[in-house]
Amino acid sequence: MTIAWYLALSAIVFVLGAVGVITRRNPLVILLCLELMLNGGNLALIAFSRHFANGAGQIFGLAVMAVAASEVCVGLGLVVAINRRSLPLDVDRLSELRG
Repeated sequence: MTIAWYLALSAIVFVLGAVGVITRRNPLVILLCLELMLNGGNLALIAFSRHFANGAGQIFGLAVMAVAASEVCVGLGLVVAINRRSLPLDVDRLSELRG
């Protein structure tokens, strides 16, 4: 398989995530779509790393995974805090988290 197949799949995953972020209003779905966008970029990094026989892309891929893990921790913490205060889980109606 050539690198074009990997890049096409990466672009499809990234675009699906971007469309989800733009169209959805639930914070959990937005977090999931952000993860899709990060995974699409990660796949492109790994594909370029494999194509050029260089390990730098794989190291950047691990860094992207660390950022994704921290984003999930912070995002889910905010969603739990919002849910405990009985605030709406609609991103458009949620103005701020006071506490």
